[in-house]
Amino acid sequence: MYRLVFLLSLVLGIPKVFTQENQKKFFIGLNYGQASQNNFVLNDPDYAYKNEFLKFQINYLLSDNKRWNYELTIEPSIYFVKYQLLNRFFITPDIPNHIELQELYTQKRRFNEYALNLGVLVRYNILKNFSTYIQGSVGPMISGDDTERLKKGFAFSDILGLGFSYSKQKLRFDFRFTLRHNSNLDFAFPNSGHNSAGIETGISFNL
Repeated sequence: MYRLVFLLSLVLGIPKVFTQENQKKFFIGLNYGQASQNNFVLNDPDYAYKNEFLKFQINYLLSDNKRWNYELTIEPSIYFVKYQLLNRFFITPDIPNHIELQELYTQKRRFNEYALNLGVLVRYNILKNFSTYIQGSVGPMISGDDTERLKKGFAFSDILGLGFSYSKQKLRFDFRFTLRHNSNLDFAFPNSGHNSAGIETGISFNL
């Protein structure tokens, strides 16, 4: 439920920022990153989940208090996923056709995920051109295939990020560590979800 409330509050506020007088507060850019479930941060032995992704990044400056900035973020994204069930016994005998599903999901597979994350970024300006920030976002996602942990189709993409930025004139360069969780609020079965941790980098331009 918190996801729906968060999304609604952001969506209702978006039309107010798309005015000519606010255009100079926009940063538009592109980020590229890689993430995985199989690393020292997460490392669930039941499954392998890796992805490469591209994000079209839109940041809008909500307020500027010298040291602290608050920004609205919009991130349409595509994730190119590699997936495999590692522990076949995750699919238990009480599940219909469990043997067939074990054979299916233990094979390596590829599919895409399409997400539209909306969030808030809190930035602390360490120096004039150098800052650090924390970002939280949530948004709808479409998954291109079933796994033993998540039904294909509609789900939610939750992201928490910690990053650094360097600005030079109208350009801003970003480096970010992110944690991501996908699930569907029990709209469909299964809903154990996918987790990943990774890094991304990108460049954006101040309009």
